[in-house]
Amino acid sequence: MAKLVILGLSITSSWGNGHATTYRGLVKALARRGHEILFLERETPWYAAHRDQARSPFARLALYRGLADLDRRFGESVADADAVIVGSFVPDGIEVCAWALERARGPVAFYDIDTPVTLASLERGDCAYLSRDLLARFDLYLSFTGGPVLDLLQDMGASRAAPLYCSVDPDTHFPIRVRREWELGYIGTYAADRQPALEETLFAAARRLPERQFVCAGPLYPEGIEWPENVLHIAHLPPAAHARFYCAQKFTLNLTRRDMLAFGYSPSVRLFEAAACGVPIISDAWAGLESFFTPDEEILLAGSAGEILDILERVSPRRRSAIAEAGRRRAIRSHTAAHRACELEQLLDLAASQAAGKSLQRRALVS
Repeated sequence: MAKLVILGLSITSSWGNGHATTYRGLVKALARRGHEILFLERETPWYAAHRDQARSPFARLALYRGLADLDRRFGESVADADAVIVGSFVPDGIEVCAWALERARGPVAFYDIDTPVTLASLERGDCAYLSRDLLARFDLYLSFTGGPVLDLLQDMGASRAAPLYCSVDPDTHFPIRVRREWELGYIGTYAADRQPALEETLFAAARRLPERQFVCAGPLYPEGIEWPENVLHIAHLPPAAHARFYCAQKFTLNLTRRDMLAFGYSPSVRLFEAAACGVPIISDAWAGLESFFTPDEEILLAGSAGEILDILERVSPRRRSAIAEAGRRRAIRSHTAAHRACELEQLLDLAASQAAGKSLQRRALVS
């Protein structure tokens, strides 16, 4: 058993962020493997007003009000931990990272759930939660994005960069028998760089099939958006309702943000959730996608309304079921939170061994 401390954006609220579901699944899987976890989250008005998991049976959850409060109440916990993980987008993240690196005696990892966004903001010099000099001080850089970006991170100074992709909790995402209400659905928080793709795919397909029903779930969409009459917008869908939502669709749509498209190897958590629910996925194409699902067997690809319409009209119910089942098998075989917990254990063990080796080398040089 190991004592782990995680400092993340949010685990108590899934409103407007994909971090919470990732942390919940990972913490649960780690706890089931015998680890003791303390999750520290900055108290913020936004998440306080939209909290959907104030407690967890798998970890101790604690809220802090600032760096001084964090140090006073949890400094010893961080120092005593076998490993510490600091996540991306943590408020005052640069100060929190520096504090964790100074306080911890075990290995410290940075968990980047937003790697392409982080790299772009580091390039611009306006990243609020990580700096280039801090990047080089971490024992381990865990990235939601794999592929060539890992070499780029190491070129930027990361001592070790490794993928720790998002995942699905099969206890909460599984097939449910419900009426197929919608021809095609999508779930995702509004993003300005992703909105044109949503309008060019789901919106356009809905307008060309006015007799069929479509759905989009997610917060922060501006009031000025012109929703097609046959597209239902659900402002927020709590994780507990995800399985029913997915299973009420004939197909579900995956759209990738521009930065993620540019780097590739950036699977969305929605891919694994929908697949685990046994719903066939229509996705945009990006480099590395075949590492996670086999196109035309476990997932379908489309980049325009016309291609989506072709799938909706030509894919038979039998083939739709076959793709859905194949996708579900792949998700359960390779992409659950339990898989990521095992990967994280191995990476932290290696980081601890390397850190111990460096310490011994330093002692030898001093003596």
